[in-house]
Amino acid sequence: MRAKLDGELACVDLETTGGNAHYNRVIEVGIVVLRGVEVVEEWSSLVNPGTRIPGNIERFTGITNDMVVDAPPFAALRDDILSRLSDRLFVAHNARFDYGFLRSEFRRLDVRFRSPVLCTVKLSRRVDPGVRGHGLDAVMERYALACNARHRALGDARVLADFLARLRAERDPGELDSIVTELTRDAQLPPQLDPQIAEDLPEGPGVYRFLGEDGALLYVGKSNNLRTRVLSHFASDHRSSKELRLSRQVRHVDWIETAGEFGALIREARLVKELAPLHNRRLRQSSEAWVIRLRQSGDELRADIVTLDSAEESPPASRQTATVSGGAAQPLAELHGPFRSESDARRALDELVRANGLCPRSLGLERGEGSCFGFQVGRCRGACCGKEPAALHAARTRMALMRHKLRGWPFRGRIAVTERDWRGLVEMHVFDRWRYLGTVSRDEPPEGLPAAASMGFDLDSYRILCRYLDRPRPRTSIVELD
Repeated sequence: MRAKLDGELACVDLETTGGNAHYNRVIEVGIVVLRGVEVVEEWSSLVNPGTRIPGNIERFTGITNDMVVDAPPFAALRDDILSRLSDRLFVAHNARFDYGFLRSEFRRLDVRFRSPVLCTVKLSRRVDPGVRGHGLDAVMERYALACNARHRALGDARVLADFLARLRAERDPGELDSIVTELTRDAQLPPQLDPQIAEDLPEGPGVYRFLGEDGALLYVGKSNNLRTRVLSHFASDHRSSKELRLSRQVRHVDWIETAGEFGALIREARLVKELAPLHNRRLRQSSEAWVIRLRQSGDELRADIVTLDSAEESPPASRQTATVSGGAAQPLAELHGPFRSESDARRALDELVRANGLCPRSLGLERGEGSCFGFQVGRCRGACCGKEPAALHAARTRMALMRHKLRGWPFRGRIAVTERDWRGLVEMHVFDRWRYLGTVSRDEPPEGLPAAASMGFDLDSYRILCRYLDRPRPRTSIVELD
């Protein structure tokens, strides 16, 4: 059998507008075709990405927006690229990057591209295991390789060809071929799964499902890169017995692509609760949220643990209290949390009482007359026996709970967190009073979604949206619907 490196190879390098194959585009392609050590052809072309090249990419590559204005789009180069890659070993440095970008570009043209892949980063690690640094600059320095056009596609592709030639000249051929054979082996999937899954999985965000015998749902997950995440479940170095057990049980894999990471997060949270997969634990827990409620009772401030839904149904106990269903920017000064369980809320309150010298009897957490047990052992400042004014104790209680304060709904009514992907797909994730109502397309009216009043408060959806509001993601925006 002919050795892997004796056959037809294509050393490939791309320059792109960014690092995400789902969103960013190719701006230059360089290919060096080899037959063994012989260079058969060198080819390169700038590519018009159909979008602006960011300034940092212009500085890094030297490729400017003016340079690609008159360059052909990827669609016009499709046949030129395919003819040089087909039936050849695809060689690239950090190959999953270049391979993923080309697969995404071809996929936009409804072309299914597949090739055996050799990553020269992994190759460098195998042939020089005791050496630090396996980036292209480190490899060039270690093997005294020159490049007359660093960070340009053809220049870097030539370096890969030179690297392979140097390895063939200096290393044992049998050992080298054994390493290359191992590195180019197809993704190791369980034998009961169709190997085509490894190629069909998209390299973009979404939600995936593992199903077992008779369609039983085993697991729901999400990722910014579905292909990488799904295949990691079946890697030989399973991180836990749970992963190993799951890989043996799975019989089918399906997935839903989303426009972005936010949609993947929110759909995973809902699907896990709705479908209760066997192997999901964290998100399967009860969606019922618990809060610490503070209520003024005469001169004293009382605390109790209630579900958020029941707290919303209760009338305000003072002018400081507002419900989650209040109008824009109303603070929920008297509701604190939310917590995933009653015991979590109780534990948090008990710790705050101890840490801040609060009085459990004044807060209604301990029954009896006279001073509380905490005062007797020096943990309470005496609100229970008149040693501390009730107003001061109430103020200290509110300050102690401030960091747990439940956020008020900062909008007039419903909002849509919109995400757009490279295909032009726009998804609108609709929320009202922290409730996730559902996802619709740009052309689909949200009026068909359920009302917030019919939806229970979900802690995970609340946290996902809070994180987004604190740090919005690229390619997203908020649209107020009411």
